[in-house]
Amino acid sequence: MKLANGGVILLLFAVGATVNSSAQRPEIKFIADTLVVEADGTYKADPDLATLTFQIFSQDKELKQAYNTASLSMQRIGELATRNGLAKEDVSSGALTVRPFYDGDRKKRARSYSVQGEVVLRIRDFSKIGPILDGSVEDGVADFRSLTYSLADEEAAKKQAVADAMRRATGRASIALEQRGQKLGALRYMSLDVKQLYGVAEDQTASLAALGGGILNEGIFGHRKELPAPPPPPPPQPEKLAFNATVQCAFQIQ
Repeated sequence: MKLANGGVILLLFAVGATVNSSAQRPEIKFIADTLVVEADGTYKADPDLATLTFQIFSQDKELKQAYNTASLSMQRIGELATRNGLAKEDVSSGALTVRPFYDGDRKKRARSYSVQGEVVLRIRDFSKIGPILDGSVEDGVADFRSLTYSLADEEAAKKQAVADAMRRATGRASIALEQRGQKLGALRYMSLDVKQLYGVAEDQTASLAALGGGILNEGIFGHRKELPAPPPPPPPQPEKLAFNATVQCAFQIQ
């Protein structure tokens, strides 16, 4: 039957009874005096880790110049992280990759080269996010950046969700059997599904080229003046992270 206060499914099986589960679960066979309970558990927490990713890009007709420019950008990001108190282990960068561009004939010398790379900062003090973003624009070190909030230990949060689901399943099964004058026995079978429901706050902004200022005409002679690049938008406020666990348990009925 279906309980109105929790959506818990309680089934009593006779000898040799078989349950046809959904496509996501295997077929389950139970012996007599078995009680099946399905319940959900949820755990919510504030994020404690921000991941800031910088995409590096440089292009020049000379390979050395393009590579040096990209390397300098990586170096500036590292210095920016150090100035804001980030530990070395929270700064990681991949290898720079080089791509040549040809004028239709690969046998000739490449007309230009592009160099790309990525730097990832793991930030635990969220008050450092704003200064790092501001510094990246002032120094012109990034073409693209993304910001994601998460938990440093997601596994612990998932365990909390599983524990909540098991408490609900065990408690509801016990109450249901008490109505029949019976007791809950040993766990004979359990299936488990854990997932994150929502709460990863993410911010992705355009390249610095797109953030560049405009041209302002001033005076009667229309003097052209380049406007400075606008400041980056404030980082989004992180939402609570929610993890959900669904358990299906088969208990022995005493």
